[in-house]
Amino acid sequence: MKISQMKKDELFEGFYLIKSAEVRKTRAGKDYIAFTFQDDTGEISGNLWDAQPYNVEEFTAGKVVFMKGRREVYNGTPQVNQISLRHPQEGEPNNPKEFKEKAPVDVDDIKDYLEQMLFKIENATWQRLVRALYRKYHDEFFTYPAAKTNHHAFESGLAYHTATMIRLADAIGDIYPQLDKSLLFAGIMLHDLAKVIELSGPDQTEYTVRGNLIGHIALVDEEISKALIELSIDDSQEDVIILRHVILSHHGLLEYGSPVRPKIMEAEILHMIDNIDAEMMMMTAALSRVGEGEMTSRIFAMDNRSFYKPKKDH
Repeated sequence: MKISQMKKDELFEGFYLIKSAEVRKTRAGKDYIAFTFQDDTGEISGNLWDAQPYNVEEFTAGKVVFMKGRREVYNGTPQVNQISLRHPQEGEPNNPKEFKEKAPVDVDDIKDYLEQMLFKIENATWQRLVRALYRKYHDEFFTYPAAKTNHHAFESGLAYHTATMIRLADAIGDIYPQLDKSLLFAGIMLHDLAKVIELSGPDQTEYTVRGNLIGHIALVDEEISKALIELSIDDSQEDVIILRHVILSHHGLLEYGSPVRPKIMEAEILHMIDNIDAEMMMMTAALSRVGEGEMTSRIFAMDNRSFYKPKKDH
């Protein structure tokens, strides 16, 4: 049974990928394994109680397992309980790639779309910078997730998030012609590019040392500075300063990691578009895991709020 089809308090069985497995201790000092399982429809957590050393060795992140259990709700969060696990036998599904959530659209379509939109960046400096950095990080950009857990945390999530933001910016720019679409497009295409340095990759995603200690906003500004030198572009030009500002301010608030708050119209709009897409993805993912008439689990990145899934027959 797919994770998205599991119903509350129902028994289920099927093949799932172990996305993460952490050994923890109960209050009584006994080991248990806190798992996150996933398939191509979503993910769910569950604990294996009284875990033995051999369980810890054999059930590790990145492996496919056959699991039986019951889908329950604990503190508003769906989880699996009464778990029994075994390894797949010969001929049974065991390829981790088949269990990974993927971008809802084809990556080649995203590539084509972003290439088209690159041509719409009319400022030559901005277009050269975007092209140079996309060439440098092409393979990583189109395979990496946009986050470890919060939003677009799936293979090619970074490119999908970027393309969706460009679509939003294109539409908003039509409604408000006073916005500079070229600046929005260039800013969006680069704003999260350093996630390819901040994160370890699409499999068992972790933060790198540079990700933990420097973060993607400072890292992308550093990449832009290097590209400016390579392209012999003067970093005191106003168009360079404006583009850097739009990217540096995209988290909106200093406490969210931006060194400056938005002080240009396009910077404020880019920040809002980023939030719209991230929050839509988080709400959509949470709602896909519950049935009609149920509340989602709390979404940490959205002030720990739960969302209700309305019944369709009203």
